[in-house]
This record gives sequence, structure tokens and C-alpha cells, in this order.
Amino acid sequence: MSRLIAWKDSALDHKPLLLYGARQVGKTYILKDFAQKYFDNMVYLNFEQTPEFKSIFDGDLSSSRIVGMIEAFFGVTVSKERTLIFFDEIQSCDRALSALKYFEEQSSGYYLVAAGSLLGVAINRNKQSFPVGKVQIETLYPLDFEEFLWARDKRKLSEMIRESYQHNQEMMALFHEQALELFNQYLLIGGMPAAVIAYFTENNFQQVAKIQADILTAYLADMSKYTSATDAVKVRTAFESIPAQLAKDNKKFQYKLLKKGASASHFGVALDWLSAAGLVNQCVKVNQGLIPLSAYQELSHFKLYFCDVGLLAQQSSITLESLMTLNHRHSTFKGALIENYVAQALRSQGYDLHYWESDSTAEVDFVVTINGLPIPIEVKSSAHIRSRSLSVYVQKYVPAYSIRLSTKNFGFENKIKSIPLYAAFII
Repeated sequence: MSRLIAWKDSALDHKPLLLYGARQVGKTYILKDFAQKYFDNMVYLNFEQTPEFKSIFDGDLSSSRIVGMIEAFFGVTVSKERTLIFFDEIQSCDRALSALKYFEEQSSGYYLVAAGSLLGVAINRNKQSFPVGKVQIETLYPLDFEEFLWARDKRKLSEMIRESYQHNQEMMALFHEQALELFNQYLLIGGMPAAVIAYFTENNFQQVAKIQADILTAYLADMSKYTSATDAVKVRTAFESIPAQLAKDNKKFQYKLLKKGASASHFGVALDWLSAAGLVNQCVKVNQGLIPLSAYQELSHFKLYFCDVGLLAQQSSITLESLMTLNHRHSTFKGALIENYVAQALRSQGYDLHYWESDSTAEVDFVVTINGLPIPIEVKSSAHIRSRSLSVYVQKYVPAYSIRLSTKNFGFENKIKSIPLYAAFII
């Protein structure tokens, strides 16, 4: 919301705003809430719900003509200062996507926002007419753990977590344990707004699971609707393989798990579709812990994580009871859930995701660029924190400091910043 307000308060000739994000993360909700709080009125065009709106864009795409058509259809006057124009599910109307650049080029001065659950897919499909440089792009992710705490009326706890992080001081044991307990809930519930609301209003994990299953079903429906029949099968196969990919000790994505003889040439387009749709976060291998990390990528080696850890838990049939069992045993899959959670937290902070591997003998879970420096991040699912791989990385690249995420409390020792798993949202 703060970013939307900053966009509204920018110069008069501001660019249209595009809001990315997977289906069901709350894009429509937040833009409508923004309109209600900061504008006198809104004109809302949903191209999926009302396909007839597409005809408005059949003629020339000048902003004045399109606004005139909108005014005639809705019987309202569109004010440049007080009206928000909202194009929703814009991936269903390529011409509307193209029209955005004319609103910017013609210095129309209108407040125009657009959103789409498959906006990235539409842009890849329609590269020729995408308004490159003509729009401001923002991305909405599922709720991170801090936002989850806000929804739980635990804002004070989130403030205490931030203070402990800032001062490298331990949380009081009482609050540390409370945060860990809520963190375990988050691993199952995740950050999809509907799932969070269901749990906090009904305190029922079964209702959460039903909502998550419905969201996954909607994702599968999109795969059929917005791809060819052949590609839809590949996209679905790749998406449904992710829990099995992450259940391995070596979580690198392996095409052979999709089907015998599968390769990047067969499934590359399917993986690109999943990324463009915002359904997965890709973490690419780097073979050097040096800046810029992008120069040392091995693009054929990568891991795929779900966009939301709760959806991964649902797809993997993890229940509260099974999660508690995983807590008390060594479990590769508990580690997979937590890695997915960390990937989600880092991505929502805007970090590009990388992991480091050295000759298959040492691996650091994540390496991200913080304040211009490559910082290794080791993820542990418990308080057992010994890590030969992190030591190998540190000896080789001597980073400014390292981060270790685990169930241990805050601390700083031997240039290792110890951060509880629940505080990953601050990194």
C-alpha cells in the first residue's frame, strides 16, 4: 500500500502501474482498497469476467478515445485527479496491455493501474506490444511471516523480532518459543490471504487445506486455459513434480523425474511458463561467491520452489500432525519446507535467488547480494548448526559475514549472524 501511495503522489505525468503476482495473492483486493481510500471513484474493467470490455480497444489506442469509450459505457466522468482506472485480468486482453504505453507517451495524466494473475505469461506471449519502459512495475507476493503476524494481531511480536535483529540480541525465551510456534503454523498455512483468513476466523486447518486445494485447482485450470494442450500437460507435470524434486537430498531440479528421457528442450518452455505465472521461484547455481553473482551462474543447474510454502505443504499432503512428527525426526522434507519458506521470504524482499556448489562436495543453500556484497545464507531446520559447507565457502571467499538461519536465537559470533528462521523476512 505504501508503494501505491508513493506512486499516486509522484509527478503528474506518472506512468501506468502494473501489479504482478500469482493468482489469489490479493492484487484485486489491494487495488480496490487503494481506490476506496485515496480516490473519489474507480472505473473497473475485468477482461476475464466481462470479455465485452475488449471491444473498447478494437480501434486506435489513444488514451483520449479509450477514456471516452469508458465514460460512455459507465456513464461517469473520469477525472484525472480523482478517478482510478483499473484494468483487471489484463492478460486476457493484449490490446489493453499495448494501450498502456499510449497513456504514458501522450502524458494523459490519468491514474491507471492494471493487474493480472498471468501477467508475466501475457508479456512473454505479446513481447512486440508490451510497453517496455512505459509502466511502473510492482509485484505482490503472498504474505510473509511478518504480515502473517500482523494478521494474527501480533504486531508487537514482529517489532520485538526486528529490534532483536537490529541489535544482535537474544529474544526473551518466552517470545522466542512463541514465534517458533507461530512459524510452524505458517509452514502449513502459508501466505495466501484466503488461507490466512480461514485459519484466523475458524481456527481450522481442514478449512485452510480446502482453500489451498481450490487455489491449486485454479492454477491447474490456468495451465489448460492459457497454454496449448501439449504444453499444458508439460506445465502440469513439471509443477506437480516439485515436491518430489525437493524431497531429495540433492534438491537440484532433475528432468528425469518428469519422465524417462525428459530434457530441457522438452520442458524448458513449461518451466518458463511457471516462472512467468509467478507460481514458482527459481534458484540458480553460482560456481563462485563473487560479484556480480549473475556472471557466475550455471543456468542449467537450478532449484524450483513453490511461490507459497503453504501450497507446497498442501500439495505434499503435510498435516499438522505429520509436521509435528517431522519436527521430532531427521527429515529431508522438513528441510525442504523450510528452504521453500526462506526462498519465498528472500524473493519477496526483491533478492535474486542463487545457491553455491563446489564440485558436488559443498553446498550453501542461498547466496544473495546485500548492499553490493555476496552473502552466504545457510538454512538449518533445527538448532543443530554444524555446517562444513559454510566453512568451505567462508575459507574460499572470505565474505564480510555469513548468515545462519535455524531455530536458535539471535546472535553474532565468528562473523556468523545467527537468525531464527521466523526472522527471515528482515534479511
